[in-house]
Amino acid sequence: MPETPETSEARGSIACVGLGMTLGSHLTPLARSHIEQSDVVFAALSDGVVELWLERMHPDVRSLQPYYGKGDKSRAITYREWVEVMMAEVRAGKRVCAVFYGHPGIFAWSPHEVIKQARAEGYAAHMEPGISAEDCLYADVGIDPGRFGCQHYEASQLLFYETPLNPCACLVLWQVGLVGDRSMKRFSTGPEYRQVLVDVLSRDYPLDHEVIIYRGATLPIEQPRIRRVPLRDLPETAISAEETVILPPASRLRSNHGVRARLAALDQSVIQSN
Repeated sequence: MPETPETSEARGSIACVGLGMTLGSHLTPLARSHIEQSDVVFAALSDGVVELWLERMHPDVRSLQPYYGKGDKSRAITYREWVEVMMAEVRAGKRVCAVFYGHPGIFAWSPHEVIKQARAEGYAAHMEPGISAEDCLYADVGIDPGRFGCQHYEASQLLFYETPLNPCACLVLWQVGLVGDRSMKRFSTGPEYRQVLVDVLSRDYPLDHEVIIYRGATLPIEQPRIRRVPLRDLPETAISAEETVILPPASRLRSNHGVRARLAALDQSVIQSN
């Protein structure tokens, strides 16, 4: 009879962990434990230095980068291949650890999918959070999301869908460097694509509104990169896939007088009842 997850003595498992953003300083003790105690480690890391550092913790680190291939291969195909190669080891009864930059559940399809598949097949699967680019952004740029509110969108979402924006809150746009790409084959798009984004944003933000372009530090010797340009200059400003665009609030919060009056009446009734 073929071995199944229920009959296997060495049941497989997978843990998807985040390295954080800055090499060495953001790795949590629990994430390190998953790496060190696994049978095989898969690394979705684009930096060879980071992979070498990871190999100091485990003798069997397998890079997922070669699956990107060359030419016009869609990233969607690559990400499905990642899931299959990881699940093959899980089904073989191995304790698998998959390592991703930042937080493994943010802008990462494969970790969510491999955990979903593993659990559906009866294997133990776990995601261990990490310090994300968003966390670093709040600290480096000095944004408190609780002050005015904060809305986050993948930049292309604003082009592909009717997406309401709140100019009274912070707006954080991810992956502006490849905004408008529908093929999932490119790793950057040009100024004309960013112009379409600016045209959409200009419905809610003036063209002279200050835009912050942010890239967090990935090595301890680096400093975060923060640039500021007017919204109108965004198309001609070079932006990498790793950079994030932030639009501070363009309008003041508007008081809701009707709800304030209702709450005041409730407060008064509480006082009277006491």
